Parts: sequence; structure tokens; C-alpha cells
Amino acid sequence: MKILTTSALASIQDSGRFGYRSMGVDRSGVMDSWALQAGNALLKNDLNEPAIEIAVGSLTIQFEEDVSFCLTGALYEAYIDDKRIPCYWRINAQAGQTLKLLRPLQGMYTYLCVHGGFDIEPVLQSSSTNLKASFGGFKGRYLKADDVLKVRTSSSLRVIGVARLEPTNRIRVIKNSEYEYFTSASKAAFESQQWQLQSSSNRMGYRLDGSALEFNEAMQMSSHGVDIGMIQVPPQGQPIVLMADAQTTGGYPKIATVINADIGLMAQIRFGKTCQFVVVEVEQALREQQKRQHYIEQIKEYAHES
Repeated sequence: MKILTTSALASIQDSGRFGYRSMGVDRSGVMDSWALQAGNALLKNDLNEPAIEIAVGSLTIQFEEDVSFCLTGALYEAYIDDKRIPCYWRINAQAGQTLKLLRPLQGMYTYLCVHGGFDIEPVLQSSSTNLKASFGGFKGRYLKADDVLKVRTSSSLRVIGVARLEPTNRIRVIKNSEYEYFTSASKAAFESQQWQLQSSSNRMGYRLDGSALEFNEAMQMSSHGVDIGMIQVPPQGQPIVLMADAQTTGGYPKIATVINADIGLMAQIRFGKTCQFVVVEVEQALREQQKRQHYIEQIKEYAHES
């Protein structure tokens, strides 16, 4: 398949690059892992097959072979030639047809998954694009016009669709190591207020704007390991939620961590929109992850029966 035009930030991503953070190599990978897994499950792929992650802008692709594909994650206004197509449906395209993604109607990141997956050579056991270090994925960069991606399988599947996870701006978190170092008023404000996502946010971190969070006393911390979902609070008191391209170490206090079940929901919040944090216990976080995994298993069963 050939990229004809793009104004979107589009890159090849899978679930990420694990086991190398001690060497300073970040995870990379998709911003919404549940959307990737849903797409791959619907297409009978391995759940970790790489997809094209598309953020915000438009993208036009010409298919050079027959292929089954689906769009998951953010809801896009999308067309095959001039026919509108839905997201979270398995669609068949023929060689020569054109897929047009015009704009996201809801959400931030969408995933174009194809049956059989893209033929991408893994680097450090992952096909994800590390955009900071310029390796992995397709030439270590965002996709641009005239790029050609090879698809491993040329086939058609029965057209079926599935329900997507219901979007919400209520993001569940668990307390992190420095939670008790914040004032009682700040801990209450962390949960009670609506935090607005700043336009300076990116795949490294989501910067939030609201009433500043304060510490009981001035804090200085040595640099330590950090990971996706952790919510750091710099001295000015405005939280930063670490995302897929987060650095491997950091020195800011961490008030909480977004639970794994809700990282995808956090990723889909758009610039200028708000979210509200809800503190839960670890046991609930584990139950919610099991619910997400059950959702993926249901899609797999339905796809294989259809």
C-alpha cells in the first residue's frame, strides 16, 4: 500500500519495545494498546501485529493488493473511494482502491490494522518506531507521501463489526510513591477538578492545566526510573502524564499512575478537552485490566467464528 498524501502524524507502532529501559531505550509503541489489540483481534492477527498509528490529521492511501483492514481507536471520517466506511468494522479493499481518512470526529489516535500485518523488520524485538532515536518502524520516522508499505497477506475476510470501548474523561489512577508528600488540599484538588489537556502535549507526555498542586515542603529527588502512566508534578504544580514515548528516568515527584485499563482512554483525550482523575485501589485496577482482556478475548472469539 502506498501513502499518497498525509497531514497526520502517522507511524508504524506495535505494543512497544520491552526489556531495554535499563539501557536508556524507551518503550515507544502505540498510545492506545487496547485499540491496537481490538483491531488485530478483529482481523485474526497476533495481538501485537504492528499497525499505522494516525494522529489528528488526514491521510490518503492507495491499496496495491487486495486486503482486509479495520480502523480502531479514534473515530475517523473515512472513505474507500467515495463510500463512507465505519470504524471497528472489518473492511475489504481491492487493489487500486483508495482509503481516505479526512478527520477524527472523536478521539486523538486511530489505528489502521491489516489482515496478516505489515512486513516490518523488528529492531530490538519490536516493530515500533522510536521517533526520538530514529529507528524501528518504517525508516525510523513518520510516514510521508510516496512511502510504500508491504502487507504480508493478500486476502479477504467476511465483513463484520464490533463495539468499541466507551470513551470517558474519568481516568482511574492508583496512588504513587510521593502521594503523601502533597498537601491535603492538593490531594483533594487532584481528584475534584477538571484538568485541561494542553496543546504542547505529545507522545512523551500529556501536560495538564489546572490549580497548581503543592507539596507539604520543598522536595528534591534524585533521578529515578519512570514509565508510561506515571503522573509527575514539576515545581510549578501542573501534572504531566507520561505516555508511550516517555523518557526512562525522571526526577519529579509522582502523585499517581493511570491504571493500565485506562491508558488508552487517556491517550484519546483531545487538546483543549478535560479529564478528571479518580483514585482507586490496586485490586480494582487489576479487575479493570481483566475486563479489558475479556473484551479482547470476546472479539477474538467472534472474529474466528465469522
